[in-house]
Amino acid sequence: MAPQVSTVVVDNASSDRTVDLVRARSGMKLIANKKNRGFAAAVNQGVREAGGNDFLLVLNPDTELLTVVDKLVESAERHGLSAGRLVDADGNTQAGFTIRRFPTPASLVFELFGINRLWPSNPINWAYRYLDRDLDQPGPVEQPAGAFLMFRQDVWTKLSGFDEQFYPVWFEDVDFCRRAVDAGYEIAYAPSVVARHTGGHSVSRISAERRASYWCVSLLTYAAKHYRPWAFRGICAAVVLSSVPRMVAGMISERTLSSVATYCNIMRFAGLCLVFPGHVKKSAVTFT
Repeated sequence: MAPQVSTVVVDNASSDRTVDLVRARSGMKLIANKKNRGFAAAVNQGVREAGGNDFLLVLNPDTELLTVVDKLVESAERHGLSAGRLVDADGNTQAGFTIRRFPTPASLVFELFGINRLWPSNPINWAYRYLDRDLDQPGPVEQPAGAFLMFRQDVWTKLSGFDEQFYPVWFEDVDFCRRAVDAGYEIAYAPSVVARHTGGHSVSRISAERRASYWCVSLLTYAAKHYRPWAFRGICAAVVLSSVPRMVAGMISERTLSSVATYCNIMRFAGLCLVFPGHVKKSAVTFT
């Protein structure tokens, strides 16, 4: 008997014809949110709507399946979570994105200061983005992209789903995988299962200033949850210090002062988190 398969589409208040197109197709369940509730909340909504399905596959709207997912199901059944290979429009594996190791404080500091972009072959970035790994070979991984992730229903239940304080996006998938591994589950990479990923469509609609704010808040939220106090404070300090060159770069590239207020707010927020670590939980939503 073929397994029960249900498709749930969660629309986060899109402004295109997504809702109408989904309603016109049979066999799909639609959740049409009145406002953008964020990626984590949308995943949780979809899982709850999927009901009693044993295996859940999260697919971003800019992701298209190119193969069957039997190997993902087999791997998730054995380990708890699984992920396939993401390729670009030309069929090239999206190395550095499709799978990564969990971010260390050092890798996040390098991200904040743009070192990984300027010097992508540095040892910290090489390890963080799994550039030392043959992506044709299956095996355990630490953190696959949330754009293409399968997990068992019982894993999601035990972890209480995705953490919705990561809003609207960034680090919620990293946090979910980190908590899964800490709970004793494994994540299997199955490169024979492939999806085409164009990437960045939803994020590109967010202004540069808001993207910077959301990313920094999510980064600090992740660091507060998973790093020791001294490491968290180090990340807070790095956010403050790296905001200065980012602000200047924004002023030069955009030829406006619009980035000044954004990065002043980011520095103020990170500074308060440095002195009062609990501030990140109390103020993340209102800050963004």
